Amino acid sequence: MALVKKRRDVVVTGVAGFIGSNLAERLCGEGFRVRGIDNLAYGLRSQIPRGVDFYKTDIRSKKCARLFSGIDTVFHLAAKNCIADCQADPVETADTNVTGTIKVLEACRAAKVRKLVYAESSAVYEGSSRFPTPESRVAEKPVSFYACSKLAAGIFARRYCAYHRMRVTGLRYFNVYGPRQDYRRSIPPVMSAFIIALLKGRRPVIYGTGKRRRDFIYIDDVNDFHLLAMRDSRTDGEVFNLGTGMAYSVKEIFELIRGLLGSTIKPCYRKSLPAEAEATLADIRKAKSLGWSPRVPIEEGLRASIAYIRSIVLARL
Repeated sequence: MALVKKRRDVVVTGVAGFIGSNLAERLCGEGFRVRGIDNLAYGLRSQIPRGVDFYKTDIRSKKCARLFSGIDTVFHLAAKNCIADCQADPVETADTNVTGTIKVLEACRAAKVRKLVYAESSAVYEGSSRFPTPESRVAEKPVSFYACSKLAAGIFARRYCAYHRMRVTGLRYFNVYGPRQDYRRSIPPVMSAFIIALLKGRRPVIYGTGKRRRDFIYIDDVNDFHLLAMRDSRTDGEVFNLGTGMAYSVKEIFELIRGLLGSTIKPCYRKSLPAEAEATLADIRKAKSLGWSPRVPIEEGLRASIAYIRSIVLARL
C-alpha cells in the first residue's frame, strides 16, 4: 500500500450529522486535530464529539473558505440528503449539494489541501438493472433530484482533480446505518424509524410492499475506508462503492429488528414514496482490492443501533 505522509489537521464538513460526527469521533480518537463545519440545518450540536474545533457556518459562505488554511485532508460530507425533502425543493438541493461542493473544491484548491475525500451516493445508480452495481454503471436517467445533484457534484470533483491536479476521492455510500443516524427527517431512515416506533410501542410504517431491497453498511466499516482513502494514494482520482455486497428487503429489516426487540407489533403499510429505487446492491470489488472489507454483521450493527437509541434518543423524544 502506497502511504502518503500526512499532517494531523483535518476538516469534516457536516460534522454534526450522522456520518460526519462518527467520523470526527474516530479521527479524534486516532490523534487527529479535527476542524468541524456545520450550519446545523440538519445536524445536532450535541452529536459533535469532544475535541472537535467546531465552526457553525455554511459551506457556501465566504468565511468558510478561510477554515481550510493549513489543513491536510478534507472530508466533505455536508449535504441535503433526504430524498423526499430534495424532491420538494430541487433549488435548495442543487445549491447545497452542487454549489456547496464546488465552493469546497475551490477552497481546497486555494488552500493547497493535500487530499479531499467527498461523499457521493448510491443514488447515482438509480434505474440500473445490473446487480451488484459497479462504479462504472452510473445512471443515464437518474430518478431523483438528489441523484442529479450528486452526479453533478461528482463531475465537478473529477474535473478539479484533472484540471488542478488535486488529490480527490469520491465515496458512493450505500445505506449507511448505526448510532447517530438521523431520526428527525421528514421520512427517517428505516432502521431508526423501526427501532424508535417499536421501542415506543407503536406500529412502524412501511412504504410500499416492503419488498424494496437495500445494501446496508455499518458506520464503522465506512469509517475504516475513510481512513484508508486519506492515507492511500491509490485512491487518488478514483470513486469507490461502500456497501457490503448483500441486500435485505425493508420487510426483512423490520423482522430482524422486531426479533431482536422481542416485539410482536405489526407494521402498517402506506403508499410508496416517490423517486425511490427498487433495489441497491454494491459491487465492492474495487474497494476490497485495496485491502478493505466490511466486517460488521447486520445483527451486530442493529444491536448497536438499538442500544444507542435506547440510551440516547428516547430521552430526546
